[in-house]
Amino acid sequence: MNVSDVMTPREEVITVELPGSREDALEYLQERAFSSVPAIKYTDDGEVFRGIVSRKSLIERPDEDQLALLAQDVPTTVADATIAEVADLMVSEGERRIPVVSGDELVGIVTVTDIVHAIARGEANGDRQLETVASREINAVYEGTPLPTAERELSFAGVPYAVALDDHGELAGILTEVDILEVARVVEGEDATGDSIANQDDEWAWEGIKATGNRYMPTRNVELPTGPVSEFMTEDVLTLSQRRTVRDAAQAMIEEDIEQIPVLSGDELVGIVQDMNLLEALR
Repeated sequence: MNVSDVMTPREEVITVELPGSREDALEYLQERAFSSVPAIKYTDDGEVFRGIVSRKSLIERPDEDQLALLAQDVPTTVADATIAEVADLMVSEGERRIPVVSGDELVGIVTVTDIVHAIARGEANGDRQLETVASREINAVYEGTPLPTAERELSFAGVPYAVALDDHGELAGILTEVDILEVARVVEGEDATGDSIANQDDEWAWEGIKATGNRYMPTRNVELPTGPVSEFMTEDVLTLSQRRTVRDAAQAMIEEDIEQIPVLSGDELVGIVQDMNLLEALR
């Protein structure tokens, strides 16, 4: 099976156009709950693919408004590459969405989800048990942690989720990047600058107002509510036994529209399988 058999063709791919603003991409990512969006630019020679604007780049660079500077170079593939080849590329490069190109032209997008669908349908190998692909390193956070702190924890850990633990260290829920992005708010305006790090009226500000004497300066803050993780996490968490198969996990992820599943041995949490882990079964 080739990339062309599972990819989303160009006519169905939503893109952002350069030049543009961060709000163009933020609106798309919030509405679609995708992790990134392709950026294209129209030239005299036609449409040219210019990179990917990711959820991570928007969160980590709140002061940057120009999409051209937020767009990142990423690995690409071609339509006649095999599913195994693109799965290996995704895992080795840590990329969830691989643009499919012909020269400089974007002809489609192949995603982790596309390959997970192929596994779920039995079109790609999914017979291995979850214990062979699940990660034993579980990112966790206390359910009472303020959301801004939890976001920083996810960022420092370099993963898009955190298992939320209760007062007894037991699984209470799961918090994802999507949950955080849904409540993130970009605020623009003019504020008097003083010696404080942030406005006293802000519940929380990603980037504080810099002290510049009596000058006024435009500000752009990404604000998150300060409530505890328990207010934003998913409490009813789907789990799977480590003896279940990769195909079982793929089917569950599609049915529940999730990207990660905690893995149990009996009642004990022993690992987590992310959709990217499922691709290991094809390598």
